[in-house]
Amino acid sequence: MSETDHSSREQDGYGRTDARLSPVLIALFRGVLHADAAPRIWQEMLELQGRVRDYVAVLGLELILDEAEGYGYLRQRPQDPDEGDELPRLVARRQLSYPVSLLLALLRKKLAEHDAAGGDARLVLTREEIAEQMRVFLPDTANEAKLLDRMEAHINKVVELGMLRRMRGQEHRYEVRRILKAFVDAQWLGDFDERLRSYHAYIEGNGPDDTGGA
Repeated sequence: MSETDHSSREQDGYGRTDARLSPVLIALFRGVLHADAAPRIWQEMLELQGRVRDYVAVLGLELILDEAEGYGYLRQRPQDPDEGDELPRLVARRQLSYPVSLLLALLRKKLAEHDAAGGDARLVLTREEIAEQMRVFLPDTANEAKLLDRMEAHINKVVELGMLRRMRGQEHRYEVRRILKAFVDAQWLGDFDERLRSYHAYIEGNGPDDTGGA
């Protein structure tokens, strides 16, 4: 083999690797990557995770990967004081409303109960079932349609965060995504009752107009 042919093959090899890396990085920069939603890109991320970690580290990010649960995402890497000036944040912090925070906590508790019971690996809930969990923590209302509309707004926010997924072809049915376990950890869940009391106090003190925003 000539030197030219050898160089060409190496260049082609790197080209193919780069072509696989780009979709993985794009998917991660867009949000959470789920194994079941994008199996081909997920597999490529597993094969290229060393290069992914090296690439995003330059941007002050780190890859959080849970192969068992089937998800991966990018998180801002904690800044080392000895590294000098802090890098600008690429992953924005999100301020959540009390109802959305409450919904995440209730879903996390429901997921823990579902896992403890065994059976189907997926937890699927209807909009009405989700609303029923939150009803006790929301101001009393005789207008069921208004309550469901308000719940729809909160659910849409949780879908946007990647913690719920709409079931295709099944209106108002949602799968609780297992990445929720990474954001609401066991220690947080251990303080659940205390947190719920604070949510309840907040709702009672502010009235219905303050619970509608997400």
